Formats: sequence, structure tokens, C-alpha cells
Amino acid sequence: MTARKPSGKVLLAVTGFSPHQWMELLSSRRHVVLEPAAPDDPTIEYAVVWKQRPRILEKLPNLKAIFSVGAGVDHLFTDPGLPQVPIVRVVADNLTQYMTEYVAWRVLDHHRQGRHYRAQQAKQVWHEPFQPPANEVSVGIMGLGNLGRASAKALLSLGFAVNGWSRKPQQMDGVRCFDGEAGLTPFLNATDILVVLLPYTPATHGIVDYSVLRRLRRDNGLGGAFLINAGRGKLQKEADILRALDDGTLKEASLDVFEQEPLPTASPLWGHPRVFVTPHAAATSDPAHLAAPMLDQMDACDRGEPLRNLVDRDAGY
Repeated sequence: MTARKPSGKVLLAVTGFSPHQWMELLSSRRHVVLEPAAPDDPTIEYAVVWKQRPRILEKLPNLKAIFSVGAGVDHLFTDPGLPQVPIVRVVADNLTQYMTEYVAWRVLDHHRQGRHYRAQQAKQVWHEPFQPPANEVSVGIMGLGNLGRASAKALLSLGFAVNGWSRKPQQMDGVRCFDGEAGLTPFLNATDILVVLLPYTPATHGIVDYSVLRRLRRDNGLGGAFLINAGRGKLQKEADILRALDDGTLKEASLDVFEQEPLPTASPLWGHPRVFVTPHAAATSDPAHLAAPMLDQMDACDRGEPLRNLVDRDAGY
């Protein structure tokens, strides 16, 4: 016998991609609509959103919770009509796995001098440069949330020394943790490869600037400092990254996110010989893995159970 769907509806409000797969998966257990019947539609109890139209959620009287499709929630706070209901961050094993793979891939490529060997191959050069072992290389992760911790664990298993920096004090076995403004300079001074996985908030806007990059450790066996940003594009100042690359402050950069997306064709980052560009693909939100946990949380909420992975509105993530 097919289970009866709850009477309350789910509003699927997304822009920038087709909602078809999300609609199909969510509709397996809930009544789903793409638009409210009216601005004050009383039948809508949950919203699944990505860059929703401003004020579409503002007057829904029975809205219980908002679920963000992406790992970041900064897009929600640009809505002037965002209602005061719980906001749930997406947390899923496959999303964490994707990000961990990306971080390990880019760290290893920089560490094992991938760009150098690709250049040698193009010129048919047979030469083995000096290669420091992983335990002599320090990877610093800015942001020790779920994604940062998973990445740190993977890098520790590969033998790297790992530092972590966060806004508030954190602890993690095997990771040297720093926090707050006072801990930023010591963290950077002890880091060879900087991995940025911070959430985007007004406090982190443009945090990856020339001042941060010039404090990275460069007197190491890798011949310079490296940057990997798979967090949010607005965390970085791209003009400062280019300046750091051109004056030797940075040796290389791997960038998955950008101040403007898609990255404009005129951006010098596309053709820079020491920049590796990916199109915000480090950890893609896959509805096949994310819809079911959302539906489970809706069911639990209907039973009066507390929601998990809630966003701290004051912190912005």
C-alpha cells in the first residue's frame, strides 16, 4: 500500500538550474509546488530553496522550515523578506566526499608538482626535481566545519601536517588549531598550502586578500606558497591573488569559486599559467543524495522532533 502524503506542501523555489529532478524526488513523498497559490498560501509548510525570488517566503503563515539546496546559505540572507523560521543546512555524505576528494586532489597536485611535470612533458624534458615528503609540508584549512574537518582527516591520513583556523576555538585530534584574529597570523605563518573552506558572511567578505597571502610560509621545500579556494568566491579578492602570483608571494593557485560566476571570459585568471580553474564543481549538490535527508527531516519535524544542522542566523552560517 502506498503511504499517504502529508497534506502540507513543499515550495520548491530555485533559480539557476532546472528544478525537474528535485521536483521528481521530493514529490515521491510530499506534495510539491513551484509557486505559492497566493503570497499568503496557508498550505505550504516547508521550502526548499536556492537563490529564491525575493520575498516569495515572506508571508507564508504556516512555513515551518527552510532547506537550502547548497552547502552555503549566504544566498538566503540577501532576501529582505526572509521569515523568522528555522533554516537547515544541507549535510550529506556524498557532498562531504566530493569536497574531500577535491581538496586532496588539489593539495596533492601542488605538493607533487603537477604543473611542473606537465610543463616538462610538453617540452619532452626528463628531470626529477627535489620532492619534500608530506610530513614536511603544512596544509592550513580556513574553516573547520563538516567539510573542513573531513578534508583535514583525509590530509592527515596522507601524512601532511595540518593546521586549522576558525572564528571560534575548535579542537581536532592531530590538527593544530588556531582561532580568531589573534590566531590568524600564527596560522598563516605556519602554512605552506592554504585551503579556504569558510562560509561567506559579511565578516569573511574579501578575507583572502594580499595581506593574508603574504603571511603564508614560503621558505619551504615546495619553493613557495599555494592557495586553494573551494569555499565561496566572495571570500577572495582576485586582483590581490593575481598580484601575489605575479610578484612571487604565491607560487600557484587552484580556484573553484569566483567573485563573479560564471567567471567572465575577460578574466586574466583563465589564462594565467599558474592558476588552475574549475567551474564551482568541487562539491556539486546532487538531488539524488540530498532530497531524502530533507524529506526525513520534514517527517521528523511533523512528529515534533528537533531539526538538525540548523543555521545560526547571528553567525550567518
